[in-house]
Amino acid sequence: MTFLRRQTPLRAFVLLAALPLLVGCENRTASMMVDDRNHTVVLIREQPYFWRDTVEQSIVASRLPACQRKVKIHPDRGAMTPIEVYEAGDLLWALRQGGRWYLASTGECRVQDWDNAASQPPGPPVGRFEPRADALVFTPAPKPQPVTPEKE
Repeated sequence: MTFLRRQTPLRAFVLLAALPLLVGCENRTASMMVDDRNHTVVLIREQPYFWRDTVEQSIVASRLPACQRKVKIHPDRGAMTPIEVYEAGDLLWALRQGGRWYLASTGECRVQDWDNAASQPPGPPVGRFEPRADALVFTPAPKPQPVTPEKE
């Protein structure tokens, strides 16, 4: 027991010295629920070392129990560039981060780069992955207001 008491200040010093090394790290996720928690598109951001100025990113296309696949996409800078999500077909979504486009299919659980020459969204917006108050969130797009006929 005496041994543990003598080591406590040393342990505290080591832990405090390690804190600055961990401050710049990032490990965050956000999910876009399609139908329920078993059908999602997930963004994962990981920065294991504070001295790197880029953050590794992955997209997980998941439709359990049929399939689930994690695919690395291009890294982003430390300050997150939001990812906009658009409908692109049946169980298919187009994701745009800055000038890069990706297609994510939960039908086949695939994610790939997309050379969208027109740079136009293929369908209506679904939402966006974005930072909010030290968290990564998926914010759904506002629902379009129904058009009501004018009364004469």
